[in-house]
Amino acid sequence: VTKYKNKSASVTGIITPVKTPALKRLGQSIQRSISFRTEARPLPPMPIRTRQKASSFPRRRSSQLWSDTVDSMSHELSTKEIKRQEIIYELTQGEKQLIEDLSLVKKVYYEPMLKLDIMTESELGQIFGTLDSLIPLHEDLLARLEGLRGAEKTVQEVGPTMMDWFPCLEAYITYCCNQVGAKALLDQKKQDRRVEHFLRLCQESSFSRKLDLWNFLDLPRSRLVKYPLLLKEIQKSTPPEHPDEDALPEAIELIQKIITEVNLKTGEAECQFYRRGLCYSEDSQRVSEIQASRFLYCHGELKSTKGQKLHVFLFELVLVLTRPLAQDREGPAQFQVYRQPLPAAHLHLEDLPDGEPSSSGSFRGAFTGNDKVKNCFRVSTTGRTKSQSHSLQANDSFNKQQWISCLRQAMVQSRDRQAQTSHCKPSERLRGSKVAKIHTTVYSCFKGILCHF
Repeated sequence: VTKYKNKSASVTGIITPVKTPALKRLGQSIQRSISFRTEARPLPPMPIRTRQKASSFPRRRSSQLWSDTVDSMSHELSTKEIKRQEIIYELTQGEKQLIEDLSLVKKVYYEPMLKLDIMTESELGQIFGTLDSLIPLHEDLLARLEGLRGAEKTVQEVGPTMMDWFPCLEAYITYCCNQVGAKALLDQKKQDRRVEHFLRLCQESSFSRKLDLWNFLDLPRSRLVKYPLLLKEIQKSTPPEHPDEDALPEAIELIQKIITEVNLKTGEAECQFYRRGLCYSEDSQRVSEIQASRFLYCHGELKSTKGQKLHVFLFELVLVLTRPLAQDREGPAQFQVYRQPLPAAHLHLEDLPDGEPSSSGSFRGAFTGNDKVKNCFRVSTTGRTKSQSHSLQANDSFNKQQWISCLRQAMVQSRDRQAQTSHCKPSERLRGSKVAKIHTTVYSCFKGILCHF
């Protein structure tokens, strides 16, 4: 026992407690609070999705704090200023990590798949799009941000730099519009055993941090939506009369306009992509609302009263029920329109309580033989076409609420638009149409982001 005590005492003497400097402790506390509030939220893909399990989330990078880089200061900084410097440093480090990730994607995914002939150059070009052109943009911003750091590693003004750089992000319009077709092609190519095997090996490797290829390809969109969040945090820590006081609000307004434009164009591209995939069995199904729609609120799988799997599209002006057709490996997904499309302006929505069968009672036993049916809602329409009613079942309650929220928004906006069109003068109709377009598209694009909070 005495021998053990002596050994323990000698080890204790060697390993002395390390005190964390006050500046670093404060920085760690601030950084934790910032990270939780400004975690990157990707602009959502349109398919309705279910909640992710905690175990499926990717590993986080080990992050360094601004206070870790500072040995000593010639003068004391206020708590607010330390917080400001931590957020600016997070902005800088985020650029560095994005550049590393995008470069990694090219090196370990694109180049090997091309050399091993796992995919053709044309297919890889469609999937990766203009990714290469984004790397120099972010390298430019990183160089500018690092150039702002003074002798004591503090940054005075960041607003003018961001204002000057943000217009470069219009390049994201091309990249994000391409992502709609890119995702569809990637999912299609995963049916090929060689492609699936290669992607699985990459995801299981340490460099991937449990991210799959699509997670990497979607990182630029995640980064885009994080800029206004970070700038707002910097603004909160910027005192009055600071040189950044006027520039930060202007920078925030500019990036939000750019994000809105990216959302609008991406929504239009997605709408066109899926509209091309619709197959009609009757000419009467080709309703004008499908062609007139400029974006999708959402789409995804639902079950009918008979337990049939349907792929449902909620376009701007119409709800379309379809049955997925057998997919050709070399062609895009096709969807057979089921029954008559339902114009949103004439749509009625009913939230069915759990356990309540449909009006015909056909829900009973249709799903796994359980009398208690859950997560169902009913859509019906009356008006210029023959009356229809469809009782639909979502995968879970979260999925159901997303559908109900989108349907209600589509119904309100379509009826408002119809009322505007019938009462406005011709010159006013166009103006009202543009306002409605911006309002509805921005809502549909950001709705999914809020669901993650």
